[in-house]
Amino acid sequence: MLKVTGSAMPVGALSLLPITVSAAAGDGEKEPSTAPLPLDELSLYTAPPQQRQAARYVEPEAGQLEETVATLRKFLTPYTDWCQGTYSKIKPKVQSVVRWGNDTYIYLKDPPKDFYPRAGVIGFTGVLGLFLARGSRIKKLVYPAGLMTVSTSLYYPEQAAAIAKSTGDSVYDRAVRGYAAVEKILNPPPGKPDEDSENKP
Repeated sequence: MLKVTGSAMPVGALSLLPITVSAAAGDGEKEPSTAPLPLDELSLYTAPPQQRQAARYVEPEAGQLEETVATLRKFLTPYTDWCQGTYSKIKPKVQSVVRWGNDTYIYLKDPPKDFYPRAGVIGFTGVLGLFLARGSRIKKLVYPAGLMTVSTSLYYPEQAAAIAKSTGDSVYDRAVRGYAAVEKILNPPPGKPDEDSENKP
């Protein structure tokens, strides 16, 4: 434990007291008596009169480098606006592709049972379709796609049925619209007279 002695207390308290020290002039010289100056006359608080007038802000003149940069910015502004617009249009598509790639990577990292053998069979049917489609370009497109579709539908029947139903509905709708358009072209409505019959006497 620390003990405080009585002699230490006054020394510590004395260090906090303000002390005025006066120096005497040496060799019998007397200090010249000067009157105290008012605050307005002290140079610390007021600026000299010539500097008071020049305290306005003056815009510096543009140098050659600043003019060149300003001209370049005016010239490039339409191109930067075009780039920003293109970037804002492309950004969602790129993000969706990146998201699809990440999902595919996660799916292939831990695939379901028998995924790779099924993918191998589906790929082999595509190669077999290319082998069978010798000669015509249309066969080279139809045979591999058809065989791969058939083999995929054998391995994934639920998904194939859903895709076939939605595709069948859209194909049926388009066929009906096409039939109506062809019928309208071939058989015009009977209420309108032909222009050629009006011109004949």
